[in-house]
Amino acid sequence: MSRAKLYLHKKKTRRLEQGQPWVYAGEIERMDGEAAPGDMVDVMAANGRYLASGYWNPASQIRVRVVLRQPEQELDEALLTARLEECRAYRERFVSEPDCRLVYGEADYLPGLVVDRFADVLVVQILTLGMDQRREQLVRALVAVFRPKGIYERSDVGVRRLEGLEERTGVLYGDCPRYVDIVENGIVMEVDLEEGQKTGYFYDQRENRASIAPLMKGWGARSGIRLERRPLAELPEGWEAAAPAGGRPDGETALVPVNKSGKPVAYPLWDGATVLECFAHTGSFTLHACKYGAKKVTCLDVSEHAVETARRNVERNGFADRVEFVVDDAFQYLRRQVKGKDERSARAEGAKGVDTSRKLEEGGRTWDVVILDPPAFAKTKGAVEGACRGYKDINLHGMKLVNEGGYLVTASCSYHMSPELFLQAIQDAAADAGKSLRLVEWRAAGKDHPQLLGVSEGHYLKFAIFEVRSLG
Repeated sequence: MSRAKLYLHKKKTRRLEQGQPWVYAGEIERMDGEAAPGDMVDVMAANGRYLASGYWNPASQIRVRVVLRQPEQELDEALLTARLEECRAYRERFVSEPDCRLVYGEADYLPGLVVDRFADVLVVQILTLGMDQRREQLVRALVAVFRPKGIYERSDVGVRRLEGLEERTGVLYGDCPRYVDIVENGIVMEVDLEEGQKTGYFYDQRENRASIAPLMKGWGARSGIRLERRPLAELPEGWEAAAPAGGRPDGETALVPVNKSGKPVAYPLWDGATVLECFAHTGSFTLHACKYGAKKVTCLDVSEHAVETARRNVERNGFADRVEFVVDDAFQYLRRQVKGKDERSARAEGAKGVDTSRKLEEGGRTWDVVILDPPAFAKTKGAVEGACRGYKDINLHGMKLVNEGGYLVTASCSYHMSPELFLQAIQDAAADAGKSLRLVEWRAAGKDHPQLLGVSEGHYLKFAIFEVRSLG
């Protein structure tokens, strides 16, 4: 039996021809034949030229999700298996660790499907009707290709309702413990498969987290610490831990850090940064900061559950002596620190009208590196204006708390917040704060989140590192 055919309006083929994987309701002129929701249909140009095939859902504004660019193929178990094999080969080539995103929807030519691997368990999100109807074939294909011990579903997302589907969670296959340990950039982390955000963890920032490594060392000089060569006989016990590599070439002396008074420093992290991570979730940036040599890290999140998870992750990696945990709203916390900093500065400068008899405001802390990785502020087009204000506000207060010449690490995962808008919000914040920003890094999601050229919906993550200096 031949498939139903959808004919597009004359001037509505360009997007599809440029690789767009969606066909919207307003692009369709007519349908020839019949198709049940979830069935495969062929998409044709107005002149009858074949364009693509995909599954159909008349209840969604996205009427067709493109799966194929060749006619007479079906989205069956064989095709699912073949596509999953391509996903496996891609990750083996570009991702050095097995714990990663295995399937990223349209970018892996499997629209409506997200699959993350956490140790021996796969967590899947099935977001569309067409993929939902092929659930059993999908599970068999996943087992055949990835050989997991368990498959757990986290289809507890509101977008399913746009497809006429209910939210679902639960075990689809095998044994699925609630908590599993993963390894990212050599760091062990706990993931809560049932209650963790999204599928349990955000893999998209893997390479971005690693990119902060150069920011974590090189701060000793600010404390008056310098390197000097000293006789071994004069050095205190434990000096080796603080000495840089290659410090004993002649066997009689060593290159060691010394403080302003000329005394050798034994603390191994004397050159490390002080770091604030806001919106910490499971503490992933905190853990990376510690791994790369940070001296002290403040790990902040509004969720007690998230902070407790971060605490366990910090302890299992041996960083507990360097991390303090704060449960607070990031906006309020940053504002308090800025207010306290401004009051201390005013008192130190002897500004007129300052009541020095009044107790100082709480806060006033600053850091060498401030990291801002908030949740999406703009989940719809209508929320963009408010999101711009939010990103400006959080970055304004964040950069005010960066020590002179330090670094602001900032991100946005709002798709509707374009890179241009995001950078403009940061620039506006810098102008109001009296800061000069020098861009060091500009990044997107990691290699396990590939992007289709011409499909702007996949370009959601913006990540930047700025050096922060005062104007004037």
